[in-house]
Amino acid sequence: MKRLMSGNAAAGEAAVLAGCTCYFGYPITPQNELTEYMAKRIPEIGGVFIQSESEIAAINMVLGASVAGARAMTSSSGPGISLKQEGISYLAADELPAVILNMVRGGPGMGNISPAQSDYLQATRGGGHGDYRTIVLAPSSVQEIADLMPLAFDLAEKYRNPLVVLGDGMLGQMMEPVSFDHITRGETYPKDYILTGAKGRASRMVRSLLFDVKEEEEHNWKLSRKYKRIEQNEVRYETYLIDDAKMVIVAYGTSARIAKGAINRLRQENLKVGMIRPITLWPFPAKIIQDTAKQVHDFFVFEMSAGQLIEDVRLALEGKGHVHFYGRPGGIIPTPVELFRIISRHYYQSQRSTKS
Repeated sequence: MKRLMSGNAAAGEAAVLAGCTCYFGYPITPQNELTEYMAKRIPEIGGVFIQSESEIAAINMVLGASVAGARAMTSSSGPGISLKQEGISYLAADELPAVILNMVRGGPGMGNISPAQSDYLQATRGGGHGDYRTIVLAPSSVQEIADLMPLAFDLAEKYRNPLVVLGDGMLGQMMEPVSFDHITRGETYPKDYILTGAKGRASRMVRSLLFDVKEEEEHNWKLSRKYKRIEQNEVRYETYLIDDAKMVIVAYGTSARIAKGAINRLRQENLKVGMIRPITLWPFPAKIIQDTAKQVHDFFVFEMSAGQLIEDVRLALEGKGHVHFYGRPGGIIPTPVELFRIISRHYYQSQRSTKS
């Protein structure tokens, strides 16, 4: 059975069905509906909901719940996510699972409460201090938010690492039919890191403060080896009409939905355009872009920012192929018609240059 829900509420319900028992957050638009939903839903399952005194407190409550063995999450947007970065770095260093949802708003600074994708680099590069990475999932519909939440908790626990679900204000606020019938608790992973107290003289601790430089170096290399395993095993993406494409759009989240509408219009005009949609922003699906570049020379990056995704596309191409770009930063939502016109112009220009 499908229910009409906002992306924020769907994320909350899916998290609960996936086994989340602890939510800690602080209000900020445009994700307040998630906090509101969890305030009602978490007590119904006997879990712990706390509206903390700050974003810094919320992320450290997540750390405490995680080290006690709970599936815990927090959510925020823009400035709130920035305040959580120190705690996310601690989670990565302590090798503790956690899910952090960011419904991105316009920035920098306080910005505005309109949808944007300008937190891409913050999410995919770790965002905080030190050598660490966060797994990043980017849903493009309300149903996909629900579908990805169990995966988010599973991957966080499998690799003992914080994971970011990166949406935007439009995705969080929009209402769509969503089914939860297939969503379950998911995988169960051993939690030998849990602190449950000391028996007799036995004791354990979880810490990230390592004064010995050799110990700190080895810890960093251990984390690095884990990130390499994630890159090898957890890449996810969707392709759309790339088999005969002469130009391929790379877009994620809400931008990918807009791009799909533009592609359908382009195909009606016999312009052979396809799309690669990263679902994991980190690890980034570089190989499919590299493989596609064997047949396609022109790639078109489209995002609701001044150009952040474009860096990873260029790195993936390694100088092979030409990268076009169109972005709308600050909270402006482009239409499929607008994108159709922009891509049409680039498409014809690239075809003329190829023939000449």
